[in-house]
Amino acid sequence: METSFSLVYGSDAMIPVEIHESSPRFQNFVAEESNEERRVNLDLLDEAREEARIKAEAVKRRVEHQYSSKVRPRQFQVADLIMRKAHPYELENKLSPKWTGPLRVTEAKGNGSYRLETLQGGPIPRTWNAANLKFYFS
Repeated sequence: METSFSLVYGSDAMIPVEIHESSPRFQNFVAEESNEERRVNLDLLDEAREEARIKAEAVKRRVEHQYSSKVRPRQFQVADLIMRKAHPYELENKLSPKWTGPLRVTEAKGNGSYRLETLQGGPIPRTWNAANLKFYFS
């Protein structure tokens, strides 16, 4: 496990407490050995950075897979009746309904975004993502 400091500068940081309290790391310091080890560490630094990048990418993919496994994809067709998640400013109190509708889908824009209108034909401004919509069942 590499620290951010060691990935940038090629060695671990020594905090002031270690110097003033004479830690074993400070007492066993030999300048010639340290210079030689620094050269070796600098030679291996690119490999350590690449290994850290690969590990970070693996973690990112695991998180993405975990998230994607819980997402339920929704697809709506034109003329479907749906409910829209209410905005916080639309909620008067904690007992207010969390969903507004029914609304009608007028256009599927692709990539999970939809244009909506009221049942009377009044357009709802902007597009809405499928994550904020659900089917309306009467």
